[in-house]
Amino acid sequence: MSDEDLMEKFQSGYEQAFNILVDRYQDRLHNFLYRYTHDHQDCEDLVQETFFRVFRSRHSYERIAKFSTWMYTIAINLAKSLYKKKKRMTKVTIHKDPDDSEDRPMKLEDTNILPDDSLHEKMCMDQLEKALEELSDDFKEVVILRDIQQLSYEEISEIADLPMGTVKSRINRGRAQLQELLENYVYPETISA
Repeated sequence: MSDEDLMEKFQSGYEQAFNILVDRYQDRLHNFLYRYTHDHQDCEDLVQETFFRVFRSRHSYERIAKFSTWMYTIAINLAKSLYKKKKRMTKVTIHKDPDDSEDRPMKLEDTNILPDDSLHEKMCMDQLEKALEELSDDFKEVVILRDIQQLSYEEISEIADLPMGTVKSRINRGRAQLQELLENYVYPETISA
């Protein structure tokens, strides 16, 4: 059954349809929002708030739009609002205070040892995450929607409320910036026995 059919059933009072939609999109939405926020707690809160808004606004959904486009639009708007709110908040550091002779630097040790392949994959993902963080919000949003969430250009155009040409241009420019940022990363060579 399509997402749109499930949404119609949900609008008619069949609440199990909502649960199916949550099951279908919870992980995808989490992955998308994490790449936008880089914070698991914020991400969890945004996922819950997105589904709450879908539940609460179910009667405003019209089938002329794909359900996923409608839902991602809600999610991205919530993420942008959170970002604006956090920009206004002050930040506290846990680094050593040079003016306090009693303050000692905090040591954080990772006792988990990863196998080489897992370590390599983790390092690659870390580099990609860092590079994504350095992109401007305009580029980051469309690159994540296209290359990670694998949405169509049309869906991205609707979600971001941008003309198709702007979407394609931002995706290309964002990819070019990512490529530049990742060029300095040297992949460890595999050793053959």
